[in-house]
Amino acid sequence: MDLELRGYQEEVVERALRGENVIIWLPTGSGKTRAAVYVAKKHLETTRGAKVVVLVNKVHLVAQLYTKEFEPYLGHGYTLVPVSGDSKEKDFFGPVLKDSDVVICTAQILYNAMTNMEETKHVELSDITLLIIDECHNTHKESVYNKVMACYVEKKLERELPLPQILGLTASPGTGGAKNLEKAVDHVLEICANLDSAIVSTKNCVSELKQKVPRPVKQFDIVDKRLEDPLGDHLKRMMEMIHEYMNIPPDFNLRKCGTQEYEADVVILEQNGVKQNNRLLAQCALHLRQYNDALLINDTLRMMDAYRSLNEFYKNKSTTAIDGTDYFLAGLFQENQVELKKLAGDSRYENPKMGMLETTLLTQFGPSVKSKGILFSKTRKSIYCLKDWVLDNKALQEAGVKAAILTGAGNGNTHMTQQKQADTIRDFRDDKVNLLISTSVAEEGLDIPECNLVVRYGLLTNEIAQLQASGRARAKESRYSVVADKGGKEVRRELTNECLEKLSIEAIAKVQQMSTPEFRTKIAKLQKEAVCLRKLTEAGKREKRGRNTAASVKLLCRNCLKVVACGSDIKLLDDMHYVNVNPDFERHYTVGGEVNINKSFEDWEPGRTINCSTCNQDWGFEMKYKKRAVLPNVAIKKLAVETPLHGRMTVKKWKDVPFTVEDFSLEKYCQDNYPDMFD
Repeated sequence: MDLELRGYQEEVVERALRGENVIIWLPTGSGKTRAAVYVAKKHLETTRGAKVVVLVNKVHLVAQLYTKEFEPYLGHGYTLVPVSGDSKEKDFFGPVLKDSDVVICTAQILYNAMTNMEETKHVELSDITLLIIDECHNTHKESVYNKVMACYVEKKLERELPLPQILGLTASPGTGGAKNLEKAVDHVLEICANLDSAIVSTKNCVSELKQKVPRPVKQFDIVDKRLEDPLGDHLKRMMEMIHEYMNIPPDFNLRKCGTQEYEADVVILEQNGVKQNNRLLAQCALHLRQYNDALLINDTLRMMDAYRSLNEFYKNKSTTAIDGTDYFLAGLFQENQVELKKLAGDSRYENPKMGMLETTLLTQFGPSVKSKGILFSKTRKSIYCLKDWVLDNKALQEAGVKAAILTGAGNGNTHMTQQKQADTIRDFRDDKVNLLISTSVAEEGLDIPECNLVVRYGLLTNEIAQLQASGRARAKESRYSVVADKGGKEVRRELTNECLEKLSIEAIAKVQQMSTPEFRTKIAKLQKEAVCLRKLTEAGKREKRGRNTAASVKLLCRNCLKVVACGSDIKLLDDMHYVNVNPDFERHYTVGGEVNINKSFEDWEPGRTINCSTCNQDWGFEMKYKKRAVLPNVAIKKLAVETPLHGRMTVKKWKDVPFTVEDFSLEKYCQDNYPDMFD
């Protein structure tokens, strides 16, 4: 297949074709990936021993870039291999890279190979001659992109050569939260430093770019806030009763109910309750978060969706009542359940934004109108509610709206498999579906056909996400709608993001105007500072973990606060799974049904769920390792940590625990648990 570029694409690849490290900055839908394929093709043709690696930040993009972009143009002359978490190639990454011309994989797979010293898995950056990084604006902080590039920068500063050429692709580097030009320039320079690349864009073919990638007409579909909200008022009165019961510390000020700020406050309250061994405070905070979630849903979706959210929480709550706090919280909901359901069903007070959303959709869809649209919302819960609403809405059904959900890949009940994602997008392309109801997964990367309409509903995001979402409306005379309350946060954020987008453009222009010596000097300074900061951070983490021996750390059930294990019981299996190897741990949990994960793994399979034997709090599940060893895989977010020096604390991830977790050894596990085998 012939590979021809448009004028603006030819312009932005010029420096890359000369072997320079560059970031290509072009809008969504302009063909950045096609330009990268062209650079890869020329690189393969002109570089002896060429090895091209294409990195993506989402699993589903591996197959997409392979099938839609690289294989059609390079497959006939070169060996291309897509490598994802489900493929066996990831376990032999070294030989796969050696025997291939182009490898397309997630950044995590490459980073794992770089840090794994086993011969069949290990690769060096020097094994790669061209490294293409998709959505490269994500190369910052602790992202895996930045971990890969941190290795690159350190080797560069230490003059360890050779290193691959870097080609980054982005629709916007953003401003990094900066509010003025100077700080925005600093952010763009930081992205450039992390990628060791200059940023390039079209200068001579701007008119062609605008013609090929037109921007949609933007509109704000605004509604007045409802004058009365009996359901919301009732929920707030119940929350006040919990406030009084829990005796909030006088120096702690909770912000307004029904806001993200309130949610952040009750998260801190729950953590404080765990630290202080104050179960009343911790449990009330957990329940208040559910009430606040119901208020947020009530503000965005239907009243009945808000009621169902809270009802499902109490219906599915698996923990056993163990003190008066549990009886009070459960009783409060039960006493008010009938009234809440009655209020939720009163159509006089329904959310006016839902009516505006219906009007917005009906302006684009009709029985004889061929349209495609994407409706973006914040959470998986909200998009499922929106799909139910579309199916129940007579006017939308008569207008021929055929909706389907699109979420990120994963193992949870509300996640989608990669195959399901692909099937949904194919149905959208084939007109079997004409409205995708999606989380942010559809904002970047996915090969979604041109849309006539993009609607953002109940979203507060940064300027990058906003720009990428609007870039989905690429059909002729397409529209981009923001449905929101008058004077609401969504409108303010949308307008702020417009300003930030302009600020980002100005910042890029400033960076591009720098002389080569000035640019390189600034980049080198930032790179040296970043290396020093990373070393200091790692030293701090090691020092923190070294303060406590694993045996001195206690692990408690986060719900009932009972001690159930110690740190030395936990081992790290395959650099991924944190398992408890102490056979005595069995007496602290009960087992439930089999866990169903819609994919298979080479060395393990899921077993039964595990729950605290005291309060029935879910902890995780058993793993069947090598078809023999049964190992409890425990989620740290379900536990609290207690150290001799600092008392109790909560952490979000196992990597943040204040002690060193040793690697799992199957041999030692067998010696400790089956000593008769080794007599």
